[in-house]
Amino acid sequence: MTATTVNDAEIAKFTAMAEEWWDPKGKFKPLHKFNPVRLSYIRDHLIRHFVRDTNSIRPFEGLTILDVGCGGGLLCEPLTRLGARLIGIDAAERNIAIARIHAEQSGLDIDYRVTTSEALAAAGERFDVVLNMEVVEHVDDVHFYMKSCADLVAPGGLMFTATLNRTARSWALAVIGAEYVLRWLPRGTHDWNKFLTPEEIGAQLKRNGLKIIDQSGVVFHPLADEWRLSADMAINYMVLAERARA
Repeated sequence: MTATTVNDAEIAKFTAMAEEWWDPKGKFKPLHKFNPVRLSYIRDHLIRHFVRDTNSIRPFEGLTILDVGCGGGLLCEPLTRLGARLIGIDAAERNIAIARIHAEQSGLDIDYRVTTSEALAAAGERFDVVLNMEVVEHVDDVHFYMKSCADLVAPGGLMFTATLNRTARSWALAVIGAEYVLRWLPRGTHDWNKFLTPEEIGAQLKRNGLKIIDQSGVVFHPLADEWRLSADMAINYMVLAERARA
């Protein structure tokens, strides 16, 4: 077991782009496009799991949500507006600085910290919900990382994991297509060899005491210019797991 899951090269890569987190036409444009479908997925499952009022403006009052690798706060801010208490963590100091400034400008109280999942797990912290979104493919020591994230889930809580499948299609579309042809992402954003299959993610969740309760692919519809949930998990996908109640 290593002392940290942080990959310095990955941190440097995202630090270099940190100023563009909130620019919907900048280097994080694909993530801005992706945000509505993942927010909808998270919202629907939180309401169902925690039995919340779908008509409420702030249905997540009382819930604590940890966003691991929060970047500039693209998930933290809308979930805070829905009533949850957000803790956003990132190993890149510049990302957290940008997130704090934007939250203050938006009048939102979000607990942003420069730290790692393993540090919080070692401190014994627990959360109702852990968001592990588009991070696992950028870390060192996947086993240690997934264990630390799972350890942060309180009894009866949930963990959402989103990542890229390791298939020929993901190499063709998510790497060659997105980075070299369409130029949606800077070259080198992803290393296909670090992508994980749903079976590998599932094994990690199971070995760390979590049970998968839902999974879905996410595909891009070019004519509608939007991402949608799909049964096709060959490229992007999300997995939802729960920890049994005490």
